[in-house]
Amino acid sequence: MFTQGASAPAKPGAPSAAGHAPAAAPEPASSSASPSAVPPASPAMPRSAPTRLKIPKIGVDAPFTGLEIGPSGALDPPPADDTNLVGWHASGISPGERGTALIAGHLDTATAPAVFARLGELKPGDNFEVRRADGTTAVFLIDSVESFRKDDFPDQRVYDDTPDALVRLITCAGAYDRKAKDYTENLVVFAHLDPDA
Repeated sequence: MFTQGASAPAKPGAPSAAGHAPAAAPEPASSSASPSAVPPASPAMPRSAPTRLKIPKIGVDAPFTGLEIGPSGALDPPPADDTNLVGWHASGISPGERGTALIAGHLDTATAPAVFARLGELKPGDNFEVRRADGTTAVFLIDSVESFRKDDFPDQRVYDDTPDALVRLITCAGAYDRKAKDYTENLVVFAHLDPDA
């Protein structure tokens, strides 16, 4: 099951439905700055829709579907009837592109474990890849794996606008609240594009 407890921005720099706005990307360095004062640009790829997510360590090999922001201001979940499907914020950043891309998947369904059932086994330094419609593959290195209560989700940290090529893998976590028919937490994998891949 996947239900995100936080709002996602419709596009970088625009307020989300919950009224939060991602931090603006840093202003470009002034042309009067010395070359040594300008940080090197991080690697990034042109925009291209993702087609397949591969995380060998936890046995994930899944196709993508596009997701949109729902009326509540949160990213809609992938269809619940397919246990091996991930979704991406199709009107947002594509994985590999400069900015923060969002990839969501279910932890389980009413009858079986789903694509992100083992997401919590990932560790910093692990990697995964996103195959893209333009024939390229974006490889990401994991920075951290963290759980957050849905009623205290760090929107800005997760969805922050950035000049780097970042990805967030998101699923449910924590205890299952039978009354609410939902999990109490979200698990978020923070990752960046591998400059050496």
